[in-house]
Amino acid sequence: MAELTSKERVLKLFRKEAVDTMPFFSGMSMLPIQVIDEMGIRFAQIHTSAEYMAESALKSARMFGFDSTVIPYDMCTIPEALGRGINLYDKSEGILFPTVPTKWQTLAEVEIPSDFMEQGRMPMIDQAYKKLIDESKNGEFAVGAWLLGPFTMAGQVIELDLLLKGAKKYKEQVDEFLRKMTDVVIAAGQHYQSLGVDFINIREMGSGTDILSPRMWKTLIQPNLIKVFNALNSPKVLHICGSTDMIIEMMNECGADALSVDQKNNVVESRKKLGNETLIFGNFDPFGTLVTNQDPAFVETTVKQCIDDGVDAVWPGCDLWPDMPKENVEALVQSVKKYGIKPSPAVGRLG
Repeated sequence: MAELTSKERVLKLFRKEAVDTMPFFSGMSMLPIQVIDEMGIRFAQIHTSAEYMAESALKSARMFGFDSTVIPYDMCTIPEALGRGINLYDKSEGILFPTVPTKWQTLAEVEIPSDFMEQGRMPMIDQAYKKLIDESKNGEFAVGAWLLGPFTMAGQVIELDLLLKGAKKYKEQVDEFLRKMTDVVIAAGQHYQSLGVDFINIREMGSGTDILSPRMWKTLIQPNLIKVFNALNSPKVLHICGSTDMIIEMMNECGADALSVDQKNNVVESRKKLGNETLIFGNFDPFGTLVTNQDPAFVETTVKQCIDDGVDAVWPGCDLWPDMPKENVEALVQSVKKYGIKPSPAVGRLG
């Protein structure tokens, strides 16, 4: 039996077809510090050059055996294109992610430029995707894209308190604002799919039940996520971090091909609720497992637990923080291949 290429492995998993072993891939940033060091550049430089961005993603996949690449590395690309600016911390020698310096102060100020996909770093991101897509034609890796969900995107461009406090008092204005954010997410997602990315992850990461009640999630979050997933082609993932046990069934109604959850989710119980036909990705703590932990054996134990609990792909609960010991990243990939040889609930294995 011929070994699958990484791209074949990832795409078959999304179709719930048998694979040779579980791929290790993610719909969130995966940029180890060892790659930045080898390139001889500062972390801040990664975010402003298509060449650096594509090269760093390629090197990450090749150095550690990831089955996918995924870009960009920061959450500010679209807020910047919407006119909110960008703090790149380009003089810093350490790892500081870009931030949004200015937010709209009222809902009345919100104005979405019709050409936002041509503003800021958006054309540069397109060039980076094109380079990765061209490099992936031999199947060496799948190319992943990600976007913030409408609610989380809203929190990047307007104060979240304003949004939450206004949800009842100014319901029509809040609904209209979230519709605008939904249209932005759809436009960007359809654009990246038109470029040829292999899968897309929608990260509605600010909407767990740590922040919103299940009732609020159903009325404020779910309708816009359904609209997003109806507008996008497969494969598509819905990722929500934080507490998701009480909304996992509503998440599954949104139309994604797979659900990604973090370490706060009880995957055993989620599997019982959703059955074996739903793709579940997760659910380890990336910072505690790969950064503060110094024992690769703990990484292996964590991966095994995720698989034993019933995930179909071992995904981190958030971005991989770059400053990870090399031995931990190697243990992560090797452990997924070691324990991922057995079938997962939704995906069989080639005989």
